[in-house]
Amino acid sequence: MTPLAADTDVPGAVAAVMRDGQHAVLATGVRDTRTGTAMTADTVFEIGSVTKTFTALLLATMAELHEVAYHDPIDLHLPEHGTPRPAGAPLPTLEELATHTAGLKRLPRGLIRRAGLRLRSDPYARYTSGDLYRATARLRPRPPHRRTERYSTFGMGLLGQLLSDAAGIPYPALLADRVLRPLGMTSTIATGEAAAADTSARGHRGGKPVPAWTFDALAGAGAVRSTAADLMRYTQAHLRPESTALAPALTATQQVRPDGTCLGWQHRLIEGANLYWHTGGTGGCTAFVGFCPDTAGAVVLLANTAPSWRQPVIRTGRQLFRDVVFGP
Repeated sequence: MTPLAADTDVPGAVAAVMRDGQHAVLATGVRDTRTGTAMTADTVFEIGSVTKTFTALLLATMAELHEVAYHDPIDLHLPEHGTPRPAGAPLPTLEELATHTAGLKRLPRGLIRRAGLRLRSDPYARYTSGDLYRATARLRPRPPHRRTERYSTFGMGLLGQLLSDAAGIPYPALLADRVLRPLGMTSTIATGEAAAADTSARGHRGGKPVPAWTFDALAGAGAVRSTAADLMRYTQAHLRPESTALAPALTATQQVRPDGTCLGWQHRLIEGANLYWHTGGTGGCTAFVGFCPDTAGAVVLLANTAPSWRQPVIRTGRQLFRDVVFGP
């Protein structure tokens, strides 16, 4: 992690890599510049948008149990006051939300206004299900032929809320029950509050400590906090689905659709190898997670610094991933 070690804006980072059953973990720097506590493989980080892969997997597990269906239109699971008025185009489906092909904007209507002075420090904390349903009630869907891939925090956050509504269980508890516990991810949480201070990395921006982000209705887009050790278990489950209790759902998330999309993951076929990855960022942390079933390789890189225009964490994560898959 030489590029990160030389970056004074990155207080600390943890990398975990695996190939052909062999794995290694490297922790460097500090969890909090105020205390100087060292990083470990069990330090809890905000992982931001990597949460979206968990929400997509949650959809796959619930579809496997026939609690929902991939092609359910969103109004099937919306309350009456959140249902859009009839329009010429059909409403997006749960699958389209999970593949970012629903044609929704990146952020929902009203988010910036609701965040107010917290827009930079904790933008999602005050955005409730009521706000979300006011946004869905005003949706005017695009025709299907115009629904190309368009990354949407709105869409994945909505998916998490709809799955929660369908099950009648809050998103954090639902994710823990259907995904985290079956995969043995005992240090991973999706609560609205920060992890315990004695295990969590303090987020930093520009080298200075910043508050953790919290979530309400859009938890499915960014609320998960995890460790390098747990995320390596997560990638192992994707590399060997048959060894888990979630085999059909894990396999479903890796199926590449005709338009090139997958449930939750970014995907690319390079030199005959299928690469799956996702990045994440909050006000004070950055994450990269990737795996390749064809080489049994995986990379997790977590750092307690906010994404920046130079993106040192993402660049390093991508380079590690390339080295693991194709060799240095």
